[in-house]
Amino acid sequence: MNTASAPETTGAESLLVRETLKALYGYVRPHRWTVVLGLLLALVGAAGGLLQPLATKALVDRLSSGGTLATVLLALTVLVLLSTVAEAFGAYVLERTAESVVLAARRSLIGRLLRLRLAEVDRMQPGDLMSRVTSDTTLLRAVSTQAVVNAATGALTLIAAVVVMAFLDAVLLGVALVVVAVVGAGAACVMPKIGQAAERSQAAVGEMSTGLERVFGAFRTVKASGAEERETARVEASARRAWRHGVRGAKWEALLGTADNLAVELAFLAVLAVGGARVASGDIPVSTLIAFLLYLFYLMEPVYKLVEAASAYQEGAAAISRIKEVDRLAAEPPATPQPARAQPSAAVRRPASVRFEKVSFRYGPGLPPIHRQVDFDVPGAGMTAFVGPSGAGKSTVFSLIERFYEASGGRILVDGKDIRQWPLSELRSAVGYVEQDAPVLAGTLRENLVFSAPGATDDDIRAVLARTRLDTLVERLPHGLDTLVGHRGSKLSGGERQRVAIARALLRRPRLLLLDEATSQLDAVNELALRDVIAETARETTVLVVAHRLSTVTEAERIVVMDAGTVRAIGTHEELVDRDKLYARLAATQLLIPAGHSGG
Repeated sequence: MNTASAPETTGAESLLVRETLKALYGYVRPHRWTVVLGLLLALVGAAGGLLQPLATKALVDRLSSGGTLATVLLALTVLVLLSTVAEAFGAYVLERTAESVVLAARRSLIGRLLRLRLAEVDRMQPGDLMSRVTSDTTLLRAVSTQAVVNAATGALTLIAAVVVMAFLDAVLLGVALVVVAVVGAGAACVMPKIGQAAERSQAAVGEMSTGLERVFGAFRTVKASGAEERETARVEASARRAWRHGVRGAKWEALLGTADNLAVELAFLAVLAVGGARVASGDIPVSTLIAFLLYLFYLMEPVYKLVEAASAYQEGAAAISRIKEVDRLAAEPPATPQPARAQPSAAVRRPASVRFEKVSFRYGPGLPPIHRQVDFDVPGAGMTAFVGPSGAGKSTVFSLIERFYEASGGRILVDGKDIRQWPLSELRSAVGYVEQDAPVLAGTLRENLVFSAPGATDDDIRAVLARTRLDTLVERLPHGLDTLVGHRGSKLSGGERQRVAIARALLRRPRLLLLDEATSQLDAVNELALRDVIAETARETTVLVVAHRLSTVTEAERIVVMDAGTVRAIGTHEELVDRDKLYARLAATQLLIPAGHSGG
């Protein structure tokens, strides 16, 4: 699939403000009472700061009248201590809640990503999807709690301070608000710039993750090709884009913070000039001017909180947009949880029948068809082989049976029932599947073997190890079954990985076994042994095999010859050699018939 066509998140695709706030509330809702507690504690701390200028005014008035200062000083000290403790505890509550919000978002996102349809994963870049779980969810930490509380406390304390300032002197308040409004209007224009920079920075981080995933997925090839410097430059280019957009965002945030300080400082100068004149004229006492100026500096904190909340919202909105984009990708329904259990009995494990009825398939609109009216019938136990040139559509047969993709036309029946009517988990629980590249997961050998059959017993494992000739490998490993096999099974040979994949499928004891080039990397001795294992399995299980080596399938009950997405012939090896030219040519090439035999 062409992953280069993966859509990029742009500002035009961002969620609307209302949708973003709705999504944000969805994350916060389970923790709303904890957030309310944090808000109340923050308000207590803010109230302490709000009362300090009034206490200062009282202190100045006491000094002017010659009264005692002990009571006012004690009250001011208690006020400072209480507000500090409340703010500290509130900050802890909010940070803890923020971590819980991030955890919940990551759990939800991981569950969604692992249920994505294969077509969506083919279309997207894996590294970009991973960055949404890591870096994007991290941005929720600030916007989900601290920004909410900052916005609420900032707004409430700002209103309260303005009310008190109006009570102190309405003229001075008017002067201050005019200055703040002028500077604030300019600052408001900066807000969208921060969001755009954050969104582009996150997209670049996703590209960087994609580049690293690309390199580590083919690490040996990169080194063998001497491509370290080129790949480093490619990943660094994404890192530089992230840096560039991050710096751009930092520039706008710095400008926003400067505007905040500038507004207060200009207002201070204006109030000082007008207030000084009013004190000189006797309109207000000097204590009122001092208190008013203290409130003006106090305004820096709620204004800064509002600015910080707005900035965090812009960054968080960009992250939420990217996270919610995953929710719009097509996903499979959640699997019905099934407890680990012993292997099914022979009665339950009756071989499955498979039938394709005029099946057509293409990977997407405008792309060439992979299957064209494919018809074949597999009635039950036994081996059915699929052969043909590369690109004939053989492996796609397995992908359609597993419902990794949905057929564009026709029907696929398993046990006479359309697979679209099967619960997905039930369908796949009946199938064992060995992929073409026989992937092995990082972890221990035991974990890989029981990956598809977590209820397998030690006796089951020993039996399947002997059947697949892995018992000698286990004896050589330093920790036996508990030996780590490395990233993607890097500590195993290609043939060992294939045998592990086959053992994993056999341990599942499926009713339908799909083997896609399952012996391509085996030596002749092990291939012969596994041919016997497959033949034995086929006596009680329906086995479908895709093979380029015809030597592995000459004894199959039926062989389906595919070419250019169609079924051109079905029969046994002897029948097809006589009546199908393509099969006869393949057999002659692999020295399975005399070179002069051309087929019927």
